[in-house]
Amino acid sequence: MPRVKRIVVPPAPSRMPDRPGRWKLLVRRQRRLVRPAVLGVAGLCVIGAFGLIVRTESRGVPFGERVGNATAELGLRVRNIVFEGREKTPEVLLRAAMGVSRGDPILGFSVKDARARIEKLTWVQSATVERRLPDLIVVQLVERAPFAVWQNEGKFVLIDRAGELVADQNVALFAKELPLLVGAGAPQAAATLVTALNTQPAMRSRMIAAVRVGQRRWNLHMNNGGDVMLPEGQETVGLARLALLQTQYSVLDRPLQTIDLRAPDRLVLRPVPEKTFDQKTDPTKPPIRKPT
Repeated sequence: MPRVKRIVVPPAPSRMPDRPGRWKLLVRRQRRLVRPAVLGVAGLCVIGAFGLIVRTESRGVPFGERVGNATAELGLRVRNIVFEGREKTPEVLLRAAMGVSRGDPILGFSVKDARARIEKLTWVQSATVERRLPDLIVVQLVERAPFAVWQNEGKFVLIDRAGELVADQNVALFAKELPLLVGAGAPQAAATLVTALNTQPAMRSRMIAAVRVGQRRWNLHMNNGGDVMLPEGQETVGLARLALLQTQYSVLDRPLQTIDLRAPDRLVLRPVPEKTFDQKTDPTKPPIRKPT
């Protein structure tokens, strides 16, 4: 009779794993909070130590300077200063106005005060000063653009579009390309006139100087020696009218002393007076009547 082989079948594994203990579950749930808690405690310790250093090291020193000195020990020092938008402003003047040098505490100076000092420089219209930790200061400049040359009491200076002084040096570099303005109040009214002149480049090319009259209106001194009297507050209209007269009658090529455009309904032309002889020199010729 054949032998029967006995096969032992192992018990099937339980579908549900053993449930961990209560404390083990608690640890697992709180493990995600352990690292932030440790970092928070470390941060508080650093802040406390920093505050203690600031309070104890510099009695009687302003708080901002205390912070700067303390952070400098941690490596927060100025390593580089970058100027963006600088073209004409001398860098040596900018650095002097900053009031901070390489190696100084980067938190030890006032950004607001530095910006105010920079904006007092002649070429600077506006400035932005930024601290970029740990060691970089960036200064962004908007410089004044020369808009015209202003002759005032025998001196020539550059002004910007707003009428503010740009610089009183190197005027010769801009004299050929910028219009010349003369008279009190000329800088404040320059923008309107120059804008109008730009619409009539042929007239602008013939203009030698624009003279402000009574701080109300302009006389244009032209290259033919005559003056064009523009209407008050109507520079664009007056120049367009002058350009039309030049196209039709070549008035700027004639020997005219003045071209009066102040009245919208009439035109007054005054020719250059003819030279008269002195009666003592030539008594045989009667005096020439001057035109009125």
